[in-house]
Amino acid sequence: MSPVPAAPVVKPNPFLLTPRQGEAARALLAYLGSLPLRGADAQLLAVVVAIRAARGGIGNLTGQDVRSLRLADPEAAVVALAPLGWQGQEALLGGDLVTPVKVTVPDLGGSQEPRLPFGKVMRSRVSGWTTRTLASKPVRKTSSASRLAALFLAAHGPVDAYGTVPAHLPDDCRAALPELLAKGFLRELDGSRYLLADAVRHLSGTRPPSDTPPAVREPEEEQPSWDEWKDRASVALRRHVEAVEGCPECSLSTARVSEAFMRKAVPAQFQEKVRTAYGAWVARYPDQGPLAAEFAAAFRAEHGHGPSVKQLCKALGWGKMSRELRIHVIRRLIAEGWLTNTEPVPWTLRPGKAARPGAPSAAAPAAVRRR
Repeated sequence: MSPVPAAPVVKPNPFLLTPRQGEAARALLAYLGSLPLRGADAQLLAVVVAIRAARGGIGNLTGQDVRSLRLADPEAAVVALAPLGWQGQEALLGGDLVTPVKVTVPDLGGSQEPRLPFGKVMRSRVSGWTTRTLASKPVRKTSSASRLAALFLAAHGPVDAYGTVPAHLPDDCRAALPELLAKGFLRELDGSRYLLADAVRHLSGTRPPSDTPPAVREPEEEQPSWDEWKDRASVALRRHVEAVEGCPECSLSTARVSEAFMRKAVPAQFQEKVRTAYGAWVARYPDQGPLAAEFAAAFRAEHGHGPSVKQLCKALGWGKMSRELRIHVIRRLIAEGWLTNTEPVPWTLRPGKAARPGAPSAAAPAAVRRR
């Protein structure tokens, strides 16, 4: 009898918050609960503005930030912030999606006892947790009320024990709790008791202190949040980032986009087996340069940004390929002039010089070009 193969070991996602950072996340949501705001759209926007403005009372947002929240009525949400005394948010309603707008939140700045006493690292971690929670797979396409409820339940929910629905959870969010159960954000929901699903347990804000790795407990270097990374980017890079992040055709999660852009570039070292696999690929798929250039141009026209390496390889039907082989194939096509990109910025593939009409390399037979 053949042995039964062992089940694959699934490595859990690392926790995003330490216990103290979980307390800060709950403080942020308690602050939201103190605001005289009605409606999940306005409340969700207020959370994002507040965490941006937690240090100093001024937060930078763009029109694309508002668009990425997918509010049912963005204009009404922005207008609802004015009675709070917040200033500058009206500029978010213009047609400019990329220029940062300074939104002033008076009660978060200029006080010896700030409402949200976050240090620089604390603010960054809670901001990143907010973004990742709102973009988590079970809820990223749900209503504003469901996503706001997900923030509350993640912040207050233990890792492997029942949590209690917080008393200050907005009414619209309470009505959305069954949707969180149906979408798989919750494993159980029984009245005011709930369990976070395994897929989102890493978002928990109340995990035991003993689970905190030393490197997270005492961070040596601050890693910027996705929002901070975008704030530091040039205007051109940010415009490209937001084209990818907001592309309705790709529908990419914020987590995937942020990881791709923030990943440190590491020089690829191709082993001999990759070069051998490339030779087999060339024999099976000859003269792919023109097809790759044509696809990159069409993709860019439709999406507003270039394809990723994986998207191009999959679309052209090149079969199952390792990541190393995909990268090697694309680099060869770039070297031959059929493609070009802006290394190391992702989603920048586009036709190269050889694909231009009348280019000598485009007119020459493939066999001659490879000599």
